[in-house]
Amino acid sequence: MSKKGIAILGSTGSIGTQALEVIEQFPDKFELIALTANRNADLLIEQALKYKPNTVVIVDESQYNKVKNVLWEHDIKVYSGEDSLNQVVEMTEIETVLTATVGYSGLLPTINAINAGKNIALANKETLVVAGDIVTKLAQQKGVNIYPVDSEHSAIFQCLAGNFDNKIEKLILTASGGPFRGKTHEELKSVTREQALKHPNWEMGAKITIDSASLMNKGLEVIEAKWLFGIPADKIEVVVHPQSIIHSAVQFEDSSILAQMGIPSMKVPIQYALTYPERPKSNFDRFSFFDYPNLTFEKPDIETFKNLKLAFEVLDMGGNSACVLNAANEITNKAFLDGKISFLEIGEINEKTIEKTEFIAKPTLEDYIETNKLARKLAEDFCN
Repeated sequence: MSKKGIAILGSTGSIGTQALEVIEQFPDKFELIALTANRNADLLIEQALKYKPNTVVIVDESQYNKVKNVLWEHDIKVYSGEDSLNQVVEMTEIETVLTATVGYSGLLPTINAINAGKNIALANKETLVVAGDIVTKLAQQKGVNIYPVDSEHSAIFQCLAGNFDNKIEKLILTASGGPFRGKTHEELKSVTREQALKHPNWEMGAKITIDSASLMNKGLEVIEAKWLFGIPADKIEVVVHPQSIIHSAVQFEDSSILAQMGIPSMKVPIQYALTYPERPKSNFDRFSFFDYPNLTFEKPDIETFKNLKLAFEVLDMGGNSACVLNAANEITNKAFLDGKISFLEIGEINEKTIEKTEFIAKPTLEDYIETNKLARKLAEDFCN
């Protein structure tokens, strides 16, 4: 059998680096065709020298010569800029594109990859949050599969294997609750950047870790689940599960619940997305029930953690409102990390941005692009 050609968008991030470790286990199954990074030139060079892809893209054009000067003698093609990121996914040798970039930046290269007939291993949830209607319709038209990489959506996908004809009564997305689980509104007024970055279970990049602390990450996952599985918001439930052992579950109409379990690790969903429907033997750590004798579950506090409530609200609103929420949150998340706003202001400014941005009921791709620009500008004004 020929090897599956893989492109990793965002190879220097948390998901990208773990994906490379997964792929390294199966040299007979995968061939790395392209790696991309935003601005981490040093790690991109290190990865390229180790894995020898055909092509690399460094989006930050100021880093182009640094990368090119090292890799040219190794016969590795080097490109830079956003246009190159969007175009590299069209290479004929690529069969699957793992989109592991952070935020809105994943939208256009994912659309280009789908247009080029590539299957998508989706770790960039914002692609479906921003333009889920367009992306899912396009994938259907092109006969392209979207395999979820987020642990929660991978869990649901795994629970649905062999059950695609059975009606779903409810999707149950689990959440760890983050570092501030159980904190009151008053207690959250004074939390620091350092406290927010200490996630109890998962090792992730700064942006996703802050989103997890504010429950925005779970809100984005709710929106993503709606588009991935065609399930309305009123059939999606969020359950706080501090141990992060049950990654998510599906309840069917006969009342049965199927759940996918395992220790907190992104390598399992990455591998499943790349090897589906196979489950080749891995060297990952194994889960033992005896190590986790007590699994607990709670309702999320959506009044204190406003972002999760906002996610359900924009799902009900439809149109470009989820795009607005995502754009605002990317700005407020960074503003909090930069010390410009408080933790609670993340949700407050996100809400104000939704209220002040023009609502478009049936947006085109151009509308989404413009909405993203306008909402970012508005959120930036609120942060200053």
